[in-house]
Amino acid sequence: MPRSLRMLVPDRACAYHIISRTALDGLPFDPRDKDELVRLIKWLSTVYFVDVQGYCIMGNHFHILVVVHPDLAATDAEIRRRYVLRYGFKRVFPESEMARLKSKWCNLSEYVKEVKQTFSRFYNKRRDRKGTLWGDRFKSVIVEDGGAMLNCLAYIDLNPVRAGIVKRPEEYRWCSLGYHAQTGNRDTFLCDDFGLSGFGTFSSDERLIRYREYVYHAGAIDKAGAAKIERGVLDKEIKSGFRIGKAKCLEYRARFFTDSGVIGSQSFVEGMIHHFKAVVPAKRKRVPLEISGFEGLFTLKRLSRA
Repeated sequence: MPRSLRMLVPDRACAYHIISRTALDGLPFDPRDKDELVRLIKWLSTVYFVDVQGYCIMGNHFHILVVVHPDLAATDAEIRRRYVLRYGFKRVFPESEMARLKSKWCNLSEYVKEVKQTFSRFYNKRRDRKGTLWGDRFKSVIVEDGGAMLNCLAYIDLNPVRAGIVKRPEEYRWCSLGYHAQTGNRDTFLCDDFGLSGFGTFSSDERLIRYREYVYHAGAIDKAGAAKIERGVLDKEIKSGFRIGKAKCLEYRARFFTDSGVIGSQSFVEGMIHHFKAVVPAKRKRVPLEISGFEGLFTLKRLSRA
């Protein structure tokens, strides 16, 4: 049977909902796998001409909602800058490859392929395995800005709630609402318009409030065979005006106290990095990561020889 046509719009910015599943049985992705997949999506979005609107990494599949820009947006100077992000300063930019890189880094299929292939190498090396990780080719759906994007984002962020993993989407750290709540959208990784920019809501804080309001009401609707947001949880959000209070922010970000390898002042974490440098060498320079919401606290992720 012939494969269906990949519907792409190459001549203007266009949003796509991407879904890709593993070929493995069960729920093979553990927390470290999910962290790495988020890292790859984030890192490669600085190389490719894409804006990540939202995402969710589940135990056996992932969703990304991404806007891909046409190669008209890729100036020569910008291609050279992104080349350094991708390959570092040691590699000399190949001028003869300029046209190819413009085409590649503005291509949805190339972006998803590099995310998946890079993650496959990580996953297989970590487990000393070989073979296929992903199932059929990824699915992509063109999404219109506005109401369609708002609904698609809500669907993506509600995945862990519908699966019965958490009661609130912000409690799941591998989805976009979790990233907003737990990191304060660190490095402005995610776009913050939520499909609402055309509705007259211009403040990013206000858009987040409006988006959460929509997600919680949508998540409270009964859906056959799926969990939902409990009425009591929805009532509490209504009472708070769907604002994430400081106490709740600290609660969400408290995961650093259990998931980190080191936590403390910047100088303390830098000292620990130096201490472990000889024990667990790293290809990339390790730096302390400031914890949003905890003034003066920094963290270092757990180290692994794998």
